[in-house]
Amino acid sequence: MIKTEKGEEYFADLHIHSRFSRACSKDITIENLEKWARVKGLDLLGTGDFTHEKWLNELKQSLKDTGKGILETKAGFKFILTGEVSLMYTQGRGRRIHLLLLAPGFEAVDKINLWLDTKGRRDYDGRPIFKISCEDFVAKMQTIDKNIEVIPAHIWTPFFGVLGSKSGFDSLKEAFGSQINNIHGIETGISSTPEMNLKLKELQDKTILSFSDSHSFWPWRIGREATIFKSIESYAEILREIKENDIIGTIEVNPAYGMYHYDGHRDCQFSCSVEETKKLNKICPKCGKSLTVGVDYRVSELGDSKEKFESKKVYEILPLHELIAAGLGTSMASKRVWEVYNNLIKEFDNELNILLVVSLEKLSKFVNEKVLELIDKNRKGKIKVKPGYDGLYGVMIDEQGKLF
Repeated sequence: MIKTEKGEEYFADLHIHSRFSRACSKDITIENLEKWARVKGLDLLGTGDFTHEKWLNELKQSLKDTGKGILETKAGFKFILTGEVSLMYTQGRGRRIHLLLLAPGFEAVDKINLWLDTKGRRDYDGRPIFKISCEDFVAKMQTIDKNIEVIPAHIWTPFFGVLGSKSGFDSLKEAFGSQINNIHGIETGISSTPEMNLKLKELQDKTILSFSDSHSFWPWRIGREATIFKSIESYAEILREIKENDIIGTIEVNPAYGMYHYDGHRDCQFSCSVEETKKLNKICPKCGKSLTVGVDYRVSELGDSKEKFESKKVYEILPLHELIAAGLGTSMASKRVWEVYNNLIKEFDNELNILLVVSLEKLSKFVNEKVLELIDKNRKGKIKVKPGYDGLYGVMIDEQGKLF
């Protein structure tokens, strides 16, 4: 929790994964998640992967139910039950959509899993796949428990985003049909910002949420994007803020940092902007095949609102490890970076406090001039990033456009 002139702000990352999801760290445990969430400065985590029986059993054994839909560790760190499903089905053409789920307690989770067992297997991955439409899935969640919240995940991602160029629809209404009014919020994904999402009229009455979709507990992944709530004392309050669009705001990274912001071909080492893609007619000039069309293009394609629609509070920042590494001219996981990082955490408690609150004068005693300059630029949203594309993250660049 961080105190500002407007009151208390609680930072939550509700989209993460366990070690039982593919391509995730095998060292993800409740203990590691709690440790690094505290280091990051988060106040609340989603459990992730409640559909996986082994992980669910660990959650039931390790976390205490407060009776308010909030689970706590022995040391009092807060979690809520979350999971993600992959829906792969045919609606006009093949659809592949990821949905984030929030659940009010273990009873609701057990009912969800019991129903999913009639539709397929859950044991092979923390994010299981089912042949169910978005509309039917949300309808069933509502019959199981009205307090289950379904949130379209990373909605612009080409693969598995509901509005993505390869897997999705052209509108939420098209995807969710009769259940559209039970969709109260959307997840921006790393490659887009609230401002970009609000270019669609359809999204202007939805709550714009941001989470990390982290596959590890390291502080350059967990909480790199997060949502700022007014209160996290109960699941009901968290749900109210989402349903009523009453959150404080979000933590965002520069959208160019995301691995699908620009269009391009990873294998061809080619990327391009919206304007260039239009000139190329979406064809890669190196191999002649169709480009992987990214988020920036897709937003420009579907955006139908010329009105400037003001978003909630937004902190656009890159993780501290990235800034220290760039300032020292070394890799993020190097001993030098960890030494500076750990000294800062020891002195100033957590990463978000360092990135957002601690004065530059105080920080100057612990970092060199270049790192201090980058922290200052980070706060002002002036870090330059070479855009990511086709599964490659964007990278920080200097004023001359050169990599750090």
